[in-house]
Amino acid sequence: MTTANRPIKVICLGEILFDRLADQAGKTVSEVASWTDYPGGAPANVACALAKLGTPSAFIGRVGKDPQGEQLVRLLESIGVDISGVQYDEQAPTRQVYVTRSVEGDRTFAGFGERRADRFADAYLAQDLLPTKLFLEAEYLVLGTLELAYPQAQAAVFRALELAEEHDLKIVLDVNWRPMFWLNQDEALPLIEQLWQYVDFLKLAKEEAQWLFDTANAGEISDRLASIEGVLVSDGDAQVSYCLRKNKGVVEPMKTIVKDTTGAGDALLAGFIHQLCRCGIEQLSNPQAAENIVKYACAVGSLTTTKLGAIAAQPDPDEIDALLENENKRERF
Repeated sequence: MTTANRPIKVICLGEILFDRLADQAGKTVSEVASWTDYPGGAPANVACALAKLGTPSAFIGRVGKDPQGEQLVRLLESIGVDISGVQYDEQAPTRQVYVTRSVEGDRTFAGFGERRADRFADAYLAQDLLPTKLFLEAEYLVLGTLELAYPQAQAAVFRALELAEEHDLKIVLDVNWRPMFWLNQDEALPLIEQLWQYVDFLKLAKEEAQWLFDTANAGEISDRLASIEGVLVSDGDAQVSYCLRKNKGVVEPMKTIVKDTTGAGDALLAGFIHQLCRCGIEQLSNPQAAENIVKYACAVGSLTTTKLGAIAAQPDPDEIDALLENENKRERF
């Protein structure tokens, strides 16, 4: 489904990078013989998945003025993501992150090679270059917490939050905690907690929920954050806990043959936001509709694990509909 010439509904702000995925599963970094580069970065993953699903999206981020950055931006453009918010850095390179994977397909982020975490282009996202025009038409702003690790990018994040509030965008936060991005991990928690006052929808992995709230129950987290409209807590291939406008429940992700879990949580979030845009946010007040929205999101996430790479593995709407139809038949019988 093309999103060209349609108003942008979702802005995704943050990092775009290359995941250098180990070709050999079950090996440590020193044991891996070869790596394959796959485009990634959580906000970019979400933007691409949304465009593939048919929801017009834009990406705001910063890449190096290098072949890697150019390749990533061209990929966004080819998928249909608005790139008017992309910035180019003359000094710092596009980020690359090494990713090892277990024989079961679970991935572990394994560092940046010889370069320090703050020496990549995305660390220098500039607030004065944010395209305010995008905020005039969009309905949602999606962001993570990685850019909070770097002072210049951190300032851009908070400026984007101000613009989102000025123009009545709903703010979606995927915590996406990655300790290796932080030079000083002690700075992370106070900064992340500053975001709660802005957030309308919160997506966490189970371990992030336990770290931040001492519970993985979405309802309990929602009760702690009084003004929030929705919480999703994922746990790999285990059940997703949700609380959407006080409608609480759990959904079991569909079982698939897993090759690579990279980007599965981002795809789940994109499926959720796509359904909000398609069905209308008021549907969250309907218990059955809320559950169906989460089931759809789980289907998008599950299908993304069946291929290698985060963006490359994202499914199209027909694949999602087929999986949901098969799941509904299985439940009936």
